[in-house]
Formats: sequence, C-alpha cells, structure tokens
Amino acid sequence: MMEPRPNPKMTDTTPEAQRVQYDIYRRMSPARKFRLICDAYEMGKQLARAGLRMRHPDATEEELWRLWARQHLGPELFEQVYGRATRE
Repeated sequence: MMEPRPNPKMTDTTPEAQRVQYDIYRRMSPARKFRLICDAYEMGKQLARAGLRMRHPDATEEELWRLWARQHLGPELFEQVYGRATRE
C-alpha cells in the first residue's frame, strides 16, 4: 500500500498523525465514510445558516433558506431555479 503524501493544507497535523488518520479512514466501511461526509456537510450548512442569521437577524426562515441557496448555488443558477432574489 502506498504511503500517504504529506498534505500541505494540514499545517496543524504532524506527518505521523496524518498517517494514523489515513489508516483509520482506510479501515472504515464505505457506509461509515459516507455518514462522516454527510455529517460534515450538515455541520457546514448549519454554520452557514448561523452566519446568515447573524447578518440578517430579521430574516424569515424562507429568506434564510433563499440566502443560503444563493450562496450555495451561485447567483446565476439560483436565479434559474428560484427566480430573482428578494434580498441580497
């Protein structure tokens, strides 16, 4: 099995810790890896919505959803899917 290459983006992780982490990932089932990805995505979505809530405290839930969708999809695709935004 190939040895993992150092990841320059992981500046707070030692090469030894990175090897251990990769070994753990290799032993995980595909279902477990998928669950971790889904959990990370949901956490990112919650953090993004919390940031939007802080910047737009008076927004309704629908407005927050549209703001998140606009960020997530980009302005062009958002407008194709949802029409023009009511709030930027």
